[in-house]
Amino acid sequence: MKIVVLDGYTLNPGDMSWEGFEKLGTLTVHDRTPADKITERIGDAEVVITNKTPVTKETIDVCPNIKYIGLLATGYNVVDVDAAKVKGIPVTNIPTYGTMAVAQFVMALLLEICHNVGAHSRAVLEGRWENSADFCFWDRPLIELAGKTMGLIGFGRIGQATGKAAAALGMEIIACDEHESEEGQKIGKYVTMDQLFARADVISLHTPLLPSTQGLINKDNIAKMKDGVIIINTARGPIINEQDLADALNSGKIYAAGVDVVSIEPIKADNPLLKAKNCFITPHIAWAPTEARARLMDIAVDNLKAFVEGRPVNVV
Repeated sequence: MKIVVLDGYTLNPGDMSWEGFEKLGTLTVHDRTPADKITERIGDAEVVITNKTPVTKETIDVCPNIKYIGLLATGYNVVDVDAAKVKGIPVTNIPTYGTMAVAQFVMALLLEICHNVGAHSRAVLEGRWENSADFCFWDRPLIELAGKTMGLIGFGRIGQATGKAAAALGMEIIACDEHESEEGQKIGKYVTMDQLFARADVISLHTPLLPSTQGLINKDNIAKMKDGVIIINTARGPIINEQDLADALNSGKIYAAGVDVVSIEPIKADNPLLKAKNCFITPHIAWAPTEARARLMDIAVDNLKAFVEGRPVNVV
């Protein structure tokens, strides 16, 4: 069985092994694949493994040997799932590998906004503390989270893990999700979207990118929020209208934002968030601790093993 990995570098830049896939067939790993090389590199392979490289209907049609498409990610919008289904090709994803990693990163963004740890550390290294007339100094507001309200839009595994972390810091938890669960009710209170906008001091996004959620954080909904709200996005970039968010940051309506995802990645130089006030941007790394990537690799291998054994799992 021929296996081709189209874009393996992000998952494995050299600090882990492809051995699990090598045991299942003849493996070829490409760090990255440009659009004009996709069909050539797939060739007559039966198994295609991809992270963000598109596998379109046209590719599926001209590569008739494909029997299985495995994603190295949770999101599967890069694969034409309908075209694969017509051909009887299962498409699998990795649904649960990064729950705690992403929840931890949400809190990292939030705590950086609240304490500006990096900026204050740089100030010390620049000599500003040693030249201070007082035993301490700070030049930005410091924010205590206890007693404030965390609003979670999307309250699945990651949203609930984030809610537990925020509750441990003394925050009240409210959430909005189409599907309410008993587990969620133990962590926080379900509210409507408008109630969440009106009550939350911090809003963290954990919803999939759907037609109903694209551009959800826009000027109209921002107007419903508290003055000085904090926005965190580790979900999908297009959930936020970035110009509207930048405008709200620059006006002070939104106190700060922490985003690990943007609408076009890598970020473009004209993204309005790059020049917005008090906006913390990280390069889509919430998912990427070594431990989480190792889990992802193991699940991807297990997905292919299950297919080979005739019992596909995690089929989207």
